[in-house]
Amino acid sequence: MKSILLIGLGRFGRHIAMKLNELGHEILAVDIVEERVQNVLDYVTNAQIGDSTSYNFMNSLGVRNFDVCIVAIGDNFQSSLETTSLLSELGAVKVVSRAASDVHEKFLLKNGADEVIYPEKQLASWTAIRYSSDHVFDYIDLEGDYAIFEISVPEKWVGKTVGDLDIRKKYGINILAVITNNVLDPNITPETSFSKIGNLLVLGTESAIRKCFKI
Repeated sequence: MKSILLIGLGRFGRHIAMKLNELGHEILAVDIVEERVQNVLDYVTNAQIGDSTSYNFMNSLGVRNFDVCIVAIGDNFQSSLETTSLLSELGAVKVVSRAASDVHEKFLLKNGADEVIYPEKQLASWTAIRYSSDHVFDYIDLEGDYAIFEISVPEKWVGKTVGDLDIRKKYGINILAVITNNVLDPNITPETSFSKIGNLLVLGTESAIRKCFKI
């Protein structure tokens, strides 16, 4: 369990609060709008109405005591930038801030953010890849060119084993798991064989995966 300071309780921030609550973390939620704070009370440990660009208010929160500080402000970049900078100045252990553009991302990283999340860009990539192919069912972008794909078993693989195909040697791709009837099996060995009913979780560079699976 982690202690998390969540600042900004619009739709994005509220969904973060709900998921963090589901995962069992302690959450202090903050927003300048009372209605937004009221809307998350069922999902957080504590909540405060306040201006996150105010030094005195932020100092009163004891930001050093949180494992992670998430700035989910999406409707006012100036406030997001000032909040991020204040958190860094006050000694926050880790600051994760939301960006709405590439320029925002650069400014946030230069002004105290340890990491930046860019939901619109990330979701756009996922949507484009997921729905432009008939055999890709999920996609997670990783650092560099790496990604994890959930993909259907190619017809020419049916009846063959991991050892037969040796795609790790040919393409640098690792098969992480086989999913059959919504059950994930991560116990992959050279003897693991593929059936027509099922999907694969594979890890590799996006370019190698595209080439191997003809995406």
